[in-house]
Amino acid sequence: MSKLSMFSYSWDLAENSVAKSVDEFKRIGINSVTLASSYHAGKFLRPKSATNKVYFPEDGTVYFKSDASKYGDIRPIPNSIYGNGEVLRELTETKGLSVSAWLVLLHNTPLGTKHQDSAVQNAFGDPYIYALCPSAPAARAYALGLCKDVTESYKVDGISIESIGFPPYEHGYHHEMSFVKPNKWLSQNLGLCFCKYCVAGAEKAGIDAKALKARVANKIHGYLEGDIDYQNDMAEALWLADIASDPELRKFLDFRSTVVTSLAKEIRESVRKDVEVAIIPSVARPTGGAWYEGTDLKAIAETTGVIEACFYEPATDRIKADLVDIKLRTNNVGKIKGVLRPAFPDLTSEAAVIDAVSALWDGGVKDIGFYNYGHIRSQSLNWIERALATVTKK
Repeated sequence: MSKLSMFSYSWDLAENSVAKSVDEFKRIGINSVTLASSYHAGKFLRPKSATNKVYFPEDGTVYFKSDASKYGDIRPIPNSIYGNGEVLRELTETKGLSVSAWLVLLHNTPLGTKHQDSAVQNAFGDPYIYALCPSAPAARAYALGLCKDVTESYKVDGISIESIGFPPYEHGYHHEMSFVKPNKWLSQNLGLCFCKYCVAGAEKAGIDAKALKARVANKIHGYLEGDIDYQNDMAEALWLADIASDPELRKFLDFRSTVVTSLAKEIRESVRKDVEVAIIPSVARPTGGAWYEGTDLKAIAETTGVIEACFYEPATDRIKADLVDIKLRTNNVGKIKGVLRPAFPDLTSEAAVIDAVSALWDGGVKDIGFYNYGHIRSQSLNWIERALATVTKK
């Protein structure tokens, strides 16, 4: 049976009551909930809320009752309001409802700040405190612990894993600021992690990572000291030229993929066998660009069996193109799940939602999620209902 899911937050379901929320979901054709069980901070406008129209979730906390014995040096931070996990438990005890725990894995500012030795570090040694590095043993142990913990403690049918890899440089950090015009070349170089674990792992793989780190640092330094700005089209071409002309950079990027794939493999092998492990490759567009974050789509599909792609696009032709590309890259291995935003800035009309859902359905994607219950207006729920009614009749 197709899983037609609503991505949701505990605070939204608790306000409305879990039972009433589930009844509303079922009425519009939703039979699954993907609940944020480990999540980051934000400033969220909530159109349907009767209490808080603007909500600030606690940064880097978990929304289930965690078991400290499953973790090493890095341990999860319980949410002060919903950390007892009652919302998740009530969902899993609801008959006729599939439930997935949505885990933001390594993007965690409080943990990155506390454990900077395990955080991503650029070529200058600056830690990116919003991201734990997938090469760091303590970060990997935390990621494994989180996945095992929620699947062993709760009767979830699946886990949807976000931020399993290396983050891009631009990440929407609070008051992120630069008076240097951003471009792809600069961002991609600044986003490369050269923490001691990445350097050691790369050198073990036969890569002269220390020399590469020095080259990247020198290039960035020279650019920032200069007085020119690369234009967007030039920057993209120059970044590709760097990859083509620098064998060590190419091998280093490939190495990053092995790090992420091996972590996904460890997660798949450590959680309950009946749990579906879906990897959200990236929220960047298009999905194929997730390679920069270390997500090799084919390798992930072969490892966990499920790619959960965010088709965050304003037009159906772009969604179709992205889906075709994913199929080519995975060689049709594994299953593709799709996530849509039935609202601004993507699908802003009933017709657009119906077309997008139909495009995925007709393209073989039968498990479709909608992001996100708390963010969207009531009209978006109506659009979802009509879209699902359209495809399920086929």
